[in-house]
Amino acid sequence: MKLVIQRVRKASVEIEGQLFSSIQRGLMILVGITENDGDREIEYLCKKVAALRIFDDEEGVMNRSVMDVEGEVLMVSQFTLMANTKKGNRPSYIKAAKGAISEPLYDRFCSLMEQTLGKSIARGKFGADMQVSLINDGPVTIVIDTEENI
Repeated sequence: MKLVIQRVRKASVEIEGQLFSSIQRGLMILVGITENDGDREIEYLCKKVAALRIFDDEEGVMNRSVMDVEGEVLMVSQFTLMANTKKGNRPSYIKAAKGAISEPLYDRFCSLMEQTLGKSIARGKFGADMQVSLINDGPVTIVIDTEENI
């Protein structure tokens, strides 16, 4: 799995011109899933994201997690994170899991993240044409790829 995590002041998802979900201060997380991903990756990422210290403490040092600041989370599935651009100018998405595999994994990831945080999270709509808006705070953007980290 590959995540792009952005510390945000606010973020939202619109579908067909209608607000679908939104958050205030917290994390906007884009999720890319491969066919090799499973519970091991999900469990690792939930623990890592919940504890990731990228929010400022009272001294302005990134020393607090989303849990520490009681921030919100918006997770959006994004198969294009798995793009391979090595050859040619048209990205290949062969590493991205098909919907039959990735949708249940995305749902499990969201559910376990809710359990880990102890509260509901906002989500995108799997497979939908979404317009994602955010105000990146910092800017702070972190990429976690389980292929490189576990």
